Amino acid sequence: MDRETRMRRIWETIQDIPRGSVANYGQIAEIAGIPRGARQVGYALRHSPQGLELPWHRVITSSGKSAFAPDSHAFRTQRERLAEEGVVMLNGKVDMEKYRWQPDLDELLWKPSSTWDED
Repeated sequence: MDRETRMRRIWETIQDIPRGSVANYGQIAEIAGIPRGARQVGYALRHSPQGLELPWHRVITSSGKSAFAPDSHAFRTQRERLAEEGVVMLNGKVDMEKYRWQPDLDELLWKPSSTWDED
């Protein structure tokens, strides 16, 4: 699978994370069909096309923490956006048991992001 295909799959998966839920980098990679591709998720987020409105704030580490430094603007923005969706971050950490996105098979097969243009 080439880089562009991997990145599109990652972006589609991130688009599918519902409001009020979070997913970790490794989980996104697995759902996108890229086992052990957590670092590629970070790369895809950093290199997303301008104008692609990704809900990047719903992507966190497997321990429930933000990948951003607690004193950074990105951390504060992520915490605020999650709070607006009802996701609580206490001491810089999200309760993964409570907020982790756990899509069922139907959601994965009939996902809303299936509307990407196939150039």
